[in-house]
Amino acid sequence: MMTISISIRRARRDDVGAIVGMLADDALGRARERIEDPLPASYFDAFDRVDRDPNLALVVAEEQGTVVGCLQLCILPGLSSQGASRALIEDVRVASARRSRGIGEQLVQWAIGEARARNCKLVELLTHQTRVDAQRFYARLGFQRSHVGMTIRF
Repeated sequence: MMTISISIRRARRDDVGAIVGMLADDALGRARERIEDPLPASYFDAFDRVDRDPNLALVVAEEQGTVVGCLQLCILPGLSSQGASRALIEDVRVASARRSRGIGEQLVQWAIGEARARNCKLVELLTHQTRVDAQRFYARLGFQRSHVGMTIRF
């Protein structure tokens, strides 16, 4: 695997189109995202809510001024485990033309470091059962199967 040099920064409102494009870039994403020009206002409303929340960090990976990846880190305070916070990694995506170059790994390692810096006691994530490649990727980074995920959609 070739590792490329990227910078990871907090997402900006003008990154929303690139992020949504990556979220929609597979069969699961195409079924739930709306790629239109202009994008539906709901994406920008959601970005504003995420951007204001100090327990959420939406970040992008940038290569030579182009957004090539993203993820959202959620810090979840709780009473369990003696009042420990935990981190949840969500929506890890890398632009299809940039996959297998270490970008996803750099993003996830950034999130793990940020979780440690925020005194989280664990980092968890969910990936769809059909995303076998993603499961192998996360296992390679040290994640272990631990829970059975369950969902109700509205």
